[in-house]
Amino acid sequence: MHDLDVIVIGSGAGGLAAAVAAARAGKRVAVFEKHYLPGGWCHTFPLGGYRYSPGVHYLGGLQEGGVLRRLYEGLGLGEDLSFYELNPTGFDRIWIGDERFDIPKGKDTFADTLAARFPAERDGIRAYLDTVERIDGQLRGLMSLKPHQLLTLPWRARDILRWGFRTAGSLIDAHVRDPKLRAVLAGQSGDHGLPPSMVSAPVHAAVAAHYFEGGWYPKGGGGALPRAHIRALRRHGGEIHVKTPIDRILLERGRAIGVRLGDGTEVRADVVICNADPGVTFERLVGRENLGWRRRRALDRTSWSVSALSLFLAVDMDVDAAGLDSGNSWFYRDADIESIYRQGLTPWGPELDEIPGMFLTTTTLKDPSKDYRSESRRAGPHAAVHTMEAFAFVSWDAYRRWEESAVGDRPDGYRELKDKLEAKMLEGLERRVPGIRDAVVFSALGTPLTNLHYCAATNGNLYGNAKIRSQVGPFSFQTATEFPGLFLCGASTLGHGVTGAAMSGLVAARKALGCRVRDLLGEDEASITLLDAETERRRIRAERAVAAEPALAAATA
Repeated sequence: MHDLDVIVIGSGAGGLAAAVAAARAGKRVAVFEKHYLPGGWCHTFPLGGYRYSPGVHYLGGLQEGGVLRRLYEGLGLGEDLSFYELNPTGFDRIWIGDERFDIPKGKDTFADTLAARFPAERDGIRAYLDTVERIDGQLRGLMSLKPHQLLTLPWRARDILRWGFRTAGSLIDAHVRDPKLRAVLAGQSGDHGLPPSMVSAPVHAAVAAHYFEGGWYPKGGGGALPRAHIRALRRHGGEIHVKTPIDRILLERGRAIGVRLGDGTEVRADVVICNADPGVTFERLVGRENLGWRRRRALDRTSWSVSALSLFLAVDMDVDAAGLDSGNSWFYRDADIESIYRQGLTPWGPELDEIPGMFLTTTTLKDPSKDYRSESRRAGPHAAVHTMEAFAFVSWDAYRRWEESAVGDRPDGYRELKDKLEAKMLEGLERRVPGIRDAVVFSALGTPLTNLHYCAATNGNLYGNAKIRSQVGPFSFQTATEFPGLFLCGASTLGHGVTGAAMSGLVAARKALGCRVRDLLGEDEASITLLDAETERRRIRAERAVAAEPALAAATA
């Protein structure tokens, strides 16, 4: 008899979704996580007395009827999850040089906003956004397509068939001509990390459509997501074990029968669902010697997604005066998005005159419940210290030489490089947010090596395999593997990001258990709570102002 019905390796968005789904189906489930914090890219970690979430910056699909909302509520997470809606007039702000373009909530509102700035492109804007919406809908429809319906693809997936083997650049260029408008429509490329000429058109379309109804951020930060999953998992009898690395996936006559833990303990199960990326899964956990030539060739040919420098900040400044709010800021040197993202695929360093593209988000404005009181008066008598996260894409190649070094014991050359890169990123932010450099009270820089250590991401990748045309859809890694009993989930399968990974976990559980997706999701579960970040922040500021009045009066008497 096996110890468990289902073993899940890794507690990222996909692994936890698979685990909760299987536990709800009455299976004996255990999740094994090597990190001391669960959540993978969704975890929240303490640093310098502040808290940061490295991989959750905003989520779409949480509106009534949205895909992610249906998933979370169907898994029974609703009562444990609240989300703040980001500024609906500009949840993403695309800066092209010194010019700002806001992406608002609502496809029609977005179309009208762009048409007001580019009146000659009105028809092309509408046609582009309509096409993006159709591609996204057809992609979701393909998930439930049955084999006997394949002959109906020309009607069911007309836009996917037209654009599936083309790039985002060709999709955008086919609809609009203005270089600056093209840059705006490519401005969310950081959500997949590739230049428009390389990324699959359906991937870029799915990213854009995902946020048509706005963006949200979890109350409590990214770590609220694994916490809600773990509560649901335990309610249904499942277990999670942190600081428990997996040494090997056990095979018997070609079938996965369980795992060997890092301490040598063997745990048997009918099913193993692996949330580690395919490089780790097949090369290390299964073992290359157990792979057929097709799998070895596929791994050797896999191109991994871009990595990044991650700057975690705490600043004591008047963020309102700086023009910041709950929306994200994408800073681009100019309208040449193509070259900016191609730069991100290279091993650049502090020799650059200027980092051409950066992302900045103020997490205390997205989640107003996250309150760090200021100890200075530079930003006013009732100010707060705000936490920020900034990112710039970079190739793994610049860090490969330090791959074998240990965290906390990196060579001096690595530490010196980090110091220079941190200064370079702060210099870039200072151009966009004057005064921010002098307002920093804490800062720390993560590199691709950080991603490798904490998230076991091959080559420090952010999004699994690179979302080029030859590595998505039927050419991506599939949830079912050539080893019976072994299933994959995560960013290299159905889709990347929190939603893509979570959906892959649900699909992996469905295939492993031989049921339908709707069999794993409840219908009458509690609803998630949606809040408004800007309204909540104004309320908190007003309360602070009232509380500060007696002290201010005494100080000025």
